[in-house]
Amino acid sequence: MTAEPLVALPTLADVRAAAARLAGVAVRTPLVRFDDELAVKPESLQPVGSFKLRGAYNCIAALPPDVRARGVVAHSSGNHAQAVAFAARTLGVPATVVMPDDAPEIKRVATARWGAEIVVVGPGSDERATRCAELAAERGLAVVAPYDDHEVVAGQGTVGLEIVEDAPAVDLVLVPVSGGGLLAGVAVAVKALAPSCAVVAVEPALADDAWQSVRSGTRVSITAAEAARTSADGLRVQRVGDRGWAALRTLVDDVVRVAEDEILDAVQALASTARVLAEPSGAVTTAAWVHHRAELPAARVAVAVVSGGNAAHRVQIEG
Repeated sequence: MTAEPLVALPTLADVRAAAARLAGVAVRTPLVRFDDELAVKPESLQPVGSFKLRGAYNCIAALPPDVRARGVVAHSSGNHAQAVAFAARTLGVPATVVMPDDAPEIKRVATARWGAEIVVVGPGSDERATRCAELAAERGLAVVAPYDDHEVVAGQGTVGLEIVEDAPAVDLVLVPVSGGGLLAGVAVAVKALAPSCAVVAVEPALADDAWQSVRSGTRVSITAAEAARTSADGLRVQRVGDRGWAALRTLVDDVVRVAEDEILDAVQALASTARVLAEPSGAVTTAAWVHHRAELPAARVAVAVVSGGNAAHRVQIEG
């Protein structure tokens, strides 16, 4: 069987260019101590509550002015939707966002608050991608992909850039994976600046297409119904993207799966121990650290990316 050709990933120079565009727009999130060996990077502190701002803003800002003026369109279950709406408003660009009907209400309301037009479709990620492409063709809009875009990945890579700058001795970085944009960007930056640092992807066991793909050596797709089983709504993509797959094949050391009860336990632990608000999608990395340490590379300085905090549930802080 012929191996699937891999697309080119952004370079460290691309990530640094994204960091320059994002200066003064994205928050440089701190590393917050979770235990003696693990720090978490709370992207929940971004203005839109997740890392997605980095990629969306970088992508829109990099568009030629005449293309940007026509407007942008995106598809998302929530966090990318908010990021595109916020970035577009900041840059004075009209935005349309295709969202699934099972997106959390907190994310849909926030997207509308930032001024985007919302188009609702069914729950499948393929369905919303198709409608997004149709709107782009009908209206002449530029597509801001949720993960599989060069400039989006470069923007997400600024998370990895900041991790290594703030923790030069880091030897393990845990990153959530769905479409793979965050994973690809972080892996590019971390492996360029700290080649010996392990990068491990984490995903829900109920939506484990990346885990299956790595084990089989070829990209595996899951159904929308399968993906919808996990509480981590931001990780319900049915198949990892081209750039995420390239990163998994060339830069990422492993993929670890976590169970639903472990994810919810990590949400609570982050609130109680680190005073960090995480949605289930953002808590999967901490869940891997707490419940699957034996599956992870040994590490003295580990960082878990908490990708977002747009939680539609309540957590109780103890202590």
